[in-house]
Amino acid sequence: MQNAKCTNYKGVTSTGGCEGKWQLTHLHTGGTDLEKHRDLLVAENVRLKQEMKMCEAQLQELKKKHPVKCVNCEHSQENVKLQEKLAQLKQEAEEVKGRLSELDLEVEQKTNRLAEVELRLKDSLAEKAEEEERLSRRLRDSQETIASLKAQPQQIKYVIKTVEVESSKTKQALCEAQSRNQYLQDQVGMQRQVLKEMEQQLQNSQKAAVQLRAQVTLYESELERAHEQMLEEMQNMEEDKNRAIEEAFARAQVEMKAVHENLAGVRTNLLTLQPALRTLTNDYNSLKRQVKEFPVLLQEALQSAKAEIGQAIEEVSSTNQELLRKYRRELQLRKKCHNELVRLKGNIRVFGRVRPVCKEDGDGPEAASAVTFDPDDDAILHLMHRGKLVSFELDKVFPPEATQEDVFREVQALITSCIDGYNVCIFAYGQTGAGKTYTMEGTPENPGINQRALQLLFSEVQAKASDWNYQITVSVAEIYNEALRDLLGKEPQEKLDIKLCPDGSGQLYVPGLTEFPVHCVEDINQVFEFGHINRVTESTYLNEHSSRSHALLIITVRGIDYSTGIRTTGKLNLVDLAGSERVGRSGAEGSRLREAQYINKSLSALGDVIYALRSRQGHVPFRNSKLTYLLQDSLSGDSKTLMMVQVSPVEKNTSETLCSLKFAERVRSVELGCGSRRTELGSWTSQEHLEVTGPHCRTRKHRLPSR
Repeated sequence: MQNAKCTNYKGVTSTGGCEGKWQLTHLHTGGTDLEKHRDLLVAENVRLKQEMKMCEAQLQELKKKHPVKCVNCEHSQENVKLQEKLAQLKQEAEEVKGRLSELDLEVEQKTNRLAEVELRLKDSLAEKAEEEERLSRRLRDSQETIASLKAQPQQIKYVIKTVEVESSKTKQALCEAQSRNQYLQDQVGMQRQVLKEMEQQLQNSQKAAVQLRAQVTLYESELERAHEQMLEEMQNMEEDKNRAIEEAFARAQVEMKAVHENLAGVRTNLLTLQPALRTLTNDYNSLKRQVKEFPVLLQEALQSAKAEIGQAIEEVSSTNQELLRKYRRELQLRKKCHNELVRLKGNIRVFGRVRPVCKEDGDGPEAASAVTFDPDDDAILHLMHRGKLVSFELDKVFPPEATQEDVFREVQALITSCIDGYNVCIFAYGQTGAGKTYTMEGTPENPGINQRALQLLFSEVQAKASDWNYQITVSVAEIYNEALRDLLGKEPQEKLDIKLCPDGSGQLYVPGLTEFPVHCVEDINQVFEFGHINRVTESTYLNEHSSRSHALLIITVRGIDYSTGIRTTGKLNLVDLAGSERVGRSGAEGSRLREAQYINKSLSALGDVIYALRSRQGHVPFRNSKLTYLLQDSLSGDSKTLMMVQVSPVEKNTSETLCSLKFAERVRSVELGCGSRRTELGSWTSQEHLEVTGPHCRTRKHRLPSR
């Protein structure tokens, strides 16, 4: 089991024979040649460094003689390139040295690993020899014990007959002999047991020895294979090392040759450097003068550019202002022409008003505003519904910040036309809680269209008092659950009917409807207070004081011209419609549910009438509802009609807002025809003539009870 040992390169001991000795010696010789090449390269590098230092010294002397810097000189650039290339060669030489040191370190590490493996193998062999020696000793001891046992005389069992002897000594000797015989038999049994155990141990030792021999054989094969791999790796590494050194040497030779050539060129260029330096000195002085003058020229150019840019900006700004002024003027002209076209066609004009967000709307994302406005066109409104932006165009849109004065300013021209004998109707439409009652009635501190309209009529009548004699009467009615009731009558619960005047004029009138003459603001306040008390309002989930009926303020203006005797009769219907609502959201139950059903039915009938008028159908279903039947004079023929659509801006009401605005667009496209003035010739001599419009169209005149 002993392997031949031989000492090879760097004192490494191998146990696989001396086959690798020649290879390692050859590698060592190759490494010496490479080191010689490396030494030659180092000597050449030192020589080149010395030549470079000499060139640098010559260059420094030239610089001292001519201290002016060479700006963008062709030779200096070439010198910089050569210096960069030399630095690159130095860096590559350092890299080659580093790689050689890495390869040496790797060879040393593998040699150390091989030595460790051999030491471990030696330890294993020593342990094996010790184990074999111990087993041999035990085997020899066992054999000696067996031989000694075999040499002892065998014990013979004798048949002992009992003999009665009288002597006590004989008996005692016999007992002692028997006990000794028993003891010797026990010793023989014990020795036989020990012999069996020794034989068993001998067999186990032989088996262990066989296993140890197999392991030693395996270790030897593994060690031999590792040794072969180590030699192969060392050979490959040595080849890589030699190849890398040869490549580096070849590159270094080529680059050194190029460096020599460049240095020769540098020497030649240095001889011609002095004239070039003189030329560069002159150029440098010239450039220095130009640099001193450059800030002044730059400042002048900047000032000139700033002046030109400022002038251009002023021209563009003035042009933009002019264009903006023209655009606004054209927008006003377009709107004026559109209003005139609407007037000539007799379209129903539609205004929209968006109420502000209030505390009743709650908090959270559902209370956020979903309505936006066009900053350039006050007739455009945008609604964000389910992530989509829907735009609507009306005749006028009032944002939440619009005041009651702003709204009335847009409708006052329409109101004053009733003095000239025109029928005018203004009605507010929208969902519950959208602000219809506030727009029409307002508050005592901030009144709405109703009270402002009467005040405007009073002022107009007073202005024409020198030429005209006017009488203004007021009627207040409501339609509750499809029943028409007089809110100024003695019995407000009495149901009234709507009929045609039998004089053939086609006008509608309500028999028994109270007409209250008004002459001042106090009369107006008394009428509104009495009518408000009798109107039906209840609380719902959507509005604390929800209007449960359609309220109508009917203002009749009759006038006569003193000079011509022409009589005019104008009627102004101001209608506050009940709020459209979804029953599920309003929480209506019982009587409230029945009221909501009647309200929605009448508003649906109003939609059917609008659809029929818009599509120019032959039959318009005015009689399907008391509301549409009473507004027949305003929705057809020669009347002027304005719809004020009220919308809520919050996110949770976008569905109702969308329906209201779509209905408003349909109403806006309805053409009623050009309005006509109701005049006739005649003369009045007493108050009684003003109280009768026909023999069968008489109405009751009452004085409101004092409050």
